Amino acid sequence: MIPAKRPLIYLITEGRADPSNYPTESERILDLIAHAVESGIPLIQIREKNLPAKLLYTLAREAAYLVRKCGASRLLINDRADIARAAGADGVHLTWRSLGVEVVKRIFPELIVGVSTHTIAEAESAKSGGADFCVFGPVFDSPGKGNPVGIELLREVSEQLCPLPVLGLGGIDESNFGAVISASAGFAAIRFLNNPENLNRLSELCLANRHERH
Repeated sequence: MIPAKRPLIYLITEGRADPSNYPTESERILDLIAHAVESGIPLIQIREKNLPAKLLYTLAREAAYLVRKCGASRLLINDRADIARAAGADGVHLTWRSLGVEVVKRIFPELIVGVSTHTIAEAESAKSGGADFCVFGPVFDSPGKGNPVGIELLREVSEQLCPLPVLGLGGIDESNFGAVISASAGFAAIRFLNNPENLNRLSELCLANRHERH
């Protein structure tokens, strides 16, 4: 199940790992995930598209072990539901290139399924397909991500899809994450959340919400 606490903060790894740098980059990713777990980040996605299946499975398995030790965070794998289940991760994150939500839910009913969306229609389709949450954006300017949708559309989508959690994505940093949280269930980020110092800043918010739920 998706964590019940709010805000839902979703760390997405940077995608820099490949076979040539795997020993050092996998260590860095695992250190970051351990830091995120300790900081109380509810959702973590391994998004390493340049890794072959064998190395992605190895990384996911080691990350899943780190996350299970905490018991509060949830680990998702980008696109590969088969690797997510084999490695003991909690879920999979789907994009427009992935299998449909309905297919994944039928084959892997135990997995949390998150979906990337960019329009209200895509978000509604994710909900009707049985997604557990969706990310929506880009909310703000973000390199290579198209025109920003803005806070008000994020708020509209979040209200329209309630109770499905909608997380803002795109161009989110220390100057605007508060506005995104106020308009939705939380936010997802790559650059902002791959900085351990920012995880430290957010840890008080995350851990406070965790304690409120216990």
